[in-house]
Amino acid sequence: MDHGYNESEPRRSGSFSSSMRRNSFVLLRGGSHNEIDDENERRSVSEAGDIGCRELNSKRHSGNTSSRENVVVPIHGHSFDELPGSPASPGVILHDKDHNEEYRKELPMFLMTISSLIHLAAFGILGVLSRYLLEKLFGPQVAGVTNADSILYTDLFPNMVGSFLMGWFGPVFKGDISKFSPELAVGLTTGYLGSLTTFSGWNQNMLELSVNNHWVYSVFGFLLGLFLVAYSFIIGVTTATCFKQAIYKTNVCSKSGLSQVNNLGSQSILLLVMIALFGLLWGGSVALLKKDFNGDVSTSRLWFGCVVGPVGVWIRFYLAQLNGKGLGKKEIMKWMPFGTLIANVSACCIMAAFATMKKSVSFRYLIVNGKHFDVVASGIQFGLCGCLSTVSTFIAEYRAMEESEHPWRAYVYALTTIIISFALGTLIYSVPVWTKGWS
Repeated sequence: MDHGYNESEPRRSGSFSSSMRRNSFVLLRGGSHNEIDDENERRSVSEAGDIGCRELNSKRHSGNTSSRENVVVPIHGHSFDELPGSPASPGVILHDKDHNEEYRKELPMFLMTISSLIHLAAFGILGVLSRYLLEKLFGPQVAGVTNADSILYTDLFPNMVGSFLMGWFGPVFKGDISKFSPELAVGLTTGYLGSLTTFSGWNQNMLELSVNNHWVYSVFGFLLGLFLVAYSFIIGVTTATCFKQAIYKTNVCSKSGLSQVNNLGSQSILLLVMIALFGLLWGGSVALLKKDFNGDVSTSRLWFGCVVGPVGVWIRFYLAQLNGKGLGKKEIMKWMPFGTLIANVSACCIMAAFATMKKSVSFRYLIVNGKHFDVVASGIQFGLCGCLSTVSTFIAEYRAMEESEHPWRAYVYALTTIIISFALGTLIYSVPVWTKGWS
């Protein structure tokens, strides 16, 4: 069976030597081979999703292709380090003379930080716009496939499309894009795909169903949603892998992937382009919000969401540093992506709180203009909460766990995220609706 690589070809020395160093370190500490397996699995899961600015910093130090460590994300019993041009790992930092000379040619650290935030913000706004268009396209106004009163919830297709694209630009092509620009790779995955998909919108739709006593719909909405986004991710990985293999077989490009052009000149040009794009998107959203603020609530919600969306992306980006670190000094449960978990649960709670305020008659009586509050609240729900929560990263981490030696962890992670989000949402939103008798 062809797995996309030559089995007679020796494995890359960078990946092998760095793995040996990690495993030897664990053994020197008195650790067992089980601990080595747990450490490798923990790294696989954290690298399948986001690890925030640690990812950018380590990729900046990762040197050339031969010294890169490969991400190990098992799919169908095989690892992505068996594929050509596999993603660069944000793990072990290797220092050598060539790397140090290249590193001095890069942007100063504060400009690198600004560049990463600009990439995340610009791609985050694009993700919000894409989610809005997909909602309208498949919603009651056009195709009529999804609606708020069905298990085919409003954000289903954005979540499926984002998960499919995560299969392409996450485990398969992220490393190649990183050779050109780590900020661009993180902007595409964490920024765009993370904002295109939303866990908080999914959870709120299921809460709305439960409030109306459609508990069966609510349960099956979670099950069907998880099934569809998981297989969207798998199809994305499979098609991207086939495409990559076809490129190499036709000699369109070499197995080294994109050339290493990550230098001062290209970084400066890319930064200027992204600043211009962000200024256009954010400034245009502000202008359109002012124009529509007293008019159409739907479009006003969109523009306000674009204005506040980057904040949600930035928070999720920094929370991602908690992934793979565990709890406390002993780093308990390092396999659990706590950063993604906290981001999704927090967004669900914020969305439920604003949904409660929009329902509350007494609260609406206190505010000056109820219509303006609806625009602000809906914009925060759609933009801030939508960008703070993510399904694409969640499902990438879920699949990495499911294909590991401990598949039960995937189900624990998924159930933990869903149960905590739904339970807190019920306390914040459903209970007040029931007790107050709000329609």
